[in-house]
Amino acid sequence: MVIRQDFNYSPKGKNRPLHIYLPDGYEESGEAYPVMYFFDGHNLFFDQDATYGKSWGLKAFLDQWDQKIIVVGIECGHEGDERMAEYMPYPSRLKFFRQLGPVMGQETMEWIVKEVKPWIDRNFRTLPGRETTAIGGSSMGGLMSLYGIYRYNACFSKAACVSSSIGFCQFSVYRDLEEARIDPATRVYLSWGTCEARGVKDVKREDFSSGTYRRNKAVANKFQRKGAQVRLYCQVEGRHCEADWEKQLPVFMNWLWER
Repeated sequence: MVIRQDFNYSPKGKNRPLHIYLPDGYEESGEAYPVMYFFDGHNLFFDQDATYGKSWGLKAFLDQWDQKIIVVGIECGHEGDERMAEYMPYPSRLKFFRQLGPVMGQETMEWIVKEVKPWIDRNFRTLPGRETTAIGGSSMGGLMSLYGIYRYNACFSKAACVSSSIGFCQFSVYRDLEEARIDPATRVYLSWGTCEARGVKDVKREDFSSGTYRRNKAVANKFQRKGAQVRLYCQVEGRHCEADWEKQLPVFMNWLWER
């Protein structure tokens, strides 16, 4: 079951609907469940809601998965370049981002941690602890998931950073990650596709040379030096789209939630 719930995005006073997946049997079970928060919630469950007409198919995956969790998909703003500004945690020197005005990624994460998560924990039967709370997303949502796992590591123990847009602010990411306190009981999934990585000469082979690989590897090394577990995943012939991210669902969900 997926519930759509209007929710106030307090940094702007605008509505950012939540798409909340409840596992089969939730209403009858009386159990409490782990929670995973995803960015771009409208793209997760149903093709008719997705921006480009193709979702991740996450409901179909979760319905047949051998674990039961609650998923909270957080919808972004759709006016102009709202999504880019709200999912960018650092100022950027790139002209495109300067045109957006102030970036609001930090405000977005504060809102998730201090408003969205407490509301979910009050209104649903959750296991609210760090060890049972995860975050995930793709592209700018992947960047935000990465930012979330090192800046709010006391809240999240797992992150799926899929096709993360690290290049926009890589040196800020490296700096803050170096300074972050990371619990060794942290799992971080970092992925990219060969068809989206710049500098890949053969998209039919795993990539170990592109700038995209080097950025993800640098991030992985920093987490590993702090004792965290990292999974680097190169999707051969993977593109920057929901159809290919859907194929990664069993890869990162099984690894992040490994029992």
